Amino acid sequence: MKTGGKPPPPGHAEDDAQAFMTEMAGVEPISPHGRVVHAAPRLPPLPLSLFRDEREVILESMRDPAHWDEDSEQDRDTSYVRPGLSRQTLRRLRRGEWHIQAELDLHGLTKVEAKHELAEFLHECKRRGGRCVRIIHGKGLRSPNREPVLKHHVRHWLTQRDEVLAFVSARPADGGDGAVVVLLKGR
Repeated sequence: MKTGGKPPPPGHAEDDAQAFMTEMAGVEPISPHGRVVHAAPRLPPLPLSLFRDEREVILESMRDPAHWDEDSEQDRDTSYVRPGLSRQTLRRLRRGEWHIQAELDLHGLTKVEAKHELAEFLHECKRRGGRCVRIIHGKGLRSPNREPVLKHHVRHWLTQRDEVLAFVSARPADGGDGAVVVLLKGR
């Protein structure tokens, strides 16, 4: 069998291999696929205690430890004004001097669903800059014993919210005892 050229001189291939290995002594081989593989970035630790605390706050906010004093409440004209605000604010709200900019209807919701919807609604109103809103909780005409289920809870929840300045029972044309008109803080 003939090869295409002169055979290399004896010992030449061994010298080349030795020279090559000497030159490559400090070089690291490339990965088999030809790409450099960087070490995976270390992810920051998860703040599990913060997550746990936030979950506890949410769960606590869903509970209703302080009960609305239903006996002392006047059914026909329930109102609330944040301490430090004038009673004139209530009069103006009761007269309908503010234009109602948004409305939330809680008919048919459970207590937990209603509280969640109310919180979302108030957050959205605050984000959009709404000042006067109506929240319909119903009169309880279709509920057992014909008593309102959400009325007292909604009014209690509203007193706990920082963005609520005042609220009054709606005028008869706006829902009467089945709704409240709420004045919210401006931006």
